[in-house]
Order: sequence, then structure tokens, then C-alpha cells
Amino acid sequence: MLRTALPLVLSGLLVIPACANETPIQSEQATYRVETLVEALDQPWSLAFLPDGRMLITERSGGLRVVENGRLLSAPVKGTPEVAVKGQGGLLDVAIHPDFETNGWIYLTYSAKGQGGMGTELARGRLVDSDRLESVEVLYRAEPKSGGGRHFGSRLAFAPDGTLFMSLGERGDKDRAQDLSDPAGSIIRLRDDGSSPPDNPFVGQAGVRPEIFSYGNRNPQGLAVHPATGELWAHEHGPRGGDEVNIIRAGANYGWPVITHGVAYSGFKIGEGTRKVGMEQPVHFWDPSIAPSGMVFYTGDAFPQWQGDLLVGALKFQLLVRLELEGETVVHEERMLEQDLGRIRDVRQGPDGNVYLLAGEGAGVLVRLSPRS
Repeated sequence: MLRTALPLVLSGLLVIPACANETPIQSEQATYRVETLVEALDQPWSLAFLPDGRMLITERSGGLRVVENGRLLSAPVKGTPEVAVKGQGGLLDVAIHPDFETNGWIYLTYSAKGQGGMGTELARGRLVDSDRLESVEVLYRAEPKSGGGRHFGSRLAFAPDGTLFMSLGERGDKDRAQDLSDPAGSIIRLRDDGSSPPDNPFVGQAGVRPEIFSYGNRNPQGLAVHPATGELWAHEHGPRGGDEVNIIRAGANYGWPVITHGVAYSGFKIGEGTRKVGMEQPVHFWDPSIAPSGMVFYTGDAFPQWQGDLLVGALKFQLLVRLELEGETVVHEERMLEQDLGRIRDVRQGPDGNVYLLAGEGAGVLVRLSPRS
């Protein structure tokens, strides 16, 4: 049984209270404990930390929730954009502007209805009194919209230069990922106001969407900026096998559906094989699939043994993956918490250096991993 322990906010920092004895978990390099902080979340999808210690949690069913002084506020935040909940769609990622303390912007991605069906959208607003968003504006709509409830992508990551990366799935229509007139199946790069930066790789090319940064991506649900190089890393869901970790570079084609390390759910071959000139190879791939979701480079002091490692949540096998890196090479993989928490949807490093996970579906939880000597 996981013990509940609630964090406090003091001087803008997340403070960890003393806890009673818990059974420590010994991993390959660290001993840690797992504490449940919040329960009864409805399909939790993403987590973000505000500078004053509050936490924001998105629920795919449409709620933006606030954890304040260690307590989940009972009512969802008012004023969030209208969300279309279907299949994998709903309220998805949340990110905080790097200059939040100056401008107060909170960014949300979600699936929304429109002509032709549904698509991923990006909006921002300002949180007021922990109970409502004001000055909400839609910054980007992925169009054309289409039917079905699959592959919305929808992770966000701010780059060191202040631009914003956003992942878009190919909506279950694999050929869209190779069409540069269509943003589906790509990772896009925007200014913080939703416009396209003039140095994006395809700006000025006829028939090409200027926001596209990379393409040939199936359904990326993990984005993280490397703390040393500033490069964007991403992972994406493969079909049956072939989940990938990639380093995302300007203008690069990541191959889907022409090349893949997986096969169709029917077992039949997809595309032309696993390699093709002009198409990128993943840094790492999983076969069988783990269904990765959420990702962070660990840089904290709570687990010095993990510094520089990549932590990835997994839906299919309900686990947390730790990838050890040497430069751009994965040299070791450790699997932790397998089937202990349910489907792990998001992974974040807190301001205290501990690791926070969102897990579960209908009755999800927020948990914390902290060191235990």
C-alpha cells in the first residue's frame, strides 16, 4: 500500500514533510520510496509546476486542476478552452511560459471540433486566484481536422531561445506524416504567440507549412530539451513494435510510414523496411512496444546517480523506464515500478529534485519518488 504524504508550500518552494517508515524500493542505482500525493484524478495527462509551488494537472476529460498547499482543489479551473473528448482526445498537455513570473502565461493543448472533425489546438491564458483562466486565446489550430479519436500527439516543450515545440500525431492516417502541406505527423515550432519563427526550416517554400520543424513522426507523446545541448528529444508511439526515441533536428524526416521498426497490428509489413537514405534512425527503439508517454532528462540532486538519464513513462507495461546515455547513445535501460501504479502517462522533475508521475486512467494518481537511504 502506498502511503499518502502531502507537500507544503513555504517561501515558494515545495517542502517535503517527514513521513513514517515505508518499504523502500531498491533499483539498480538508487533506493527510493513512492508516495501518493493526490488520488481520484480523472484520466490525468500532464503535470506542470508553478514557481510558487502550486501544481497544475490536466485531466483528459477536460478538467484543469490545481494542487495548492498539498491539496487538490475541489473544483476544476474555469475558463479553459472547449475540449472535444473522444478516444485519445481531450485536454492534454500543460506548460508554463519561461517568463511566467513576468507574463503569467499558461499553455494548454487539447483536441477540438471544427470543420471536418477534430484536431489538436494550442491555447494560452492567465491563471487567476487558482480558480479561473483569463485572457484566453487560441494560438494554433492543426488543420485540416479529421474524424476519429487517435493520434493527437500534443506534448509541449519550450526551447532555450523561447520558442515552443509542439508535437502532432498523424491522426491515424499514416500518409499525412509525409505531406509537408499538412502539419499532422510532425513536430512544429512556434513563437510564444503562435506565429511561425522566420528561421524554421521550411519557411518560404511553396506548398509547405512554415510551422513544421520535423516530419515523418507517427504520434509523439514525449518531448524534452537536453539540458546540456539544448536539442529537442522526442519519443513516439510505433505501431506493433517500433516505439522510437529521436533527436529532433530542423527539417529532418523521421520516416513514418516509409520506414519503421514495427509492423501493422495485423502483423503485415509497413512501408519499405527499417532504413532509407534521407530518413533518420532512432537513438533507441522498443520492440515489443512499451507505449511511451511523458519524458524528462533528470538533472536534480535527489538522485545524483540518475543525473543525465532520460526517464520515460510507459502505458502498455505500466512502468517507468530509465535510459542511461553516453552522448547520443543509449547504453543501458532499467525498468522500474512495473504494474505498481498503472499506466504511467507523465513524468516530471519537481523543483525539489524528486520525480513526479501521473498514473492510472479512470481514477488516476499523482505520486512522488523520493530518495530513501
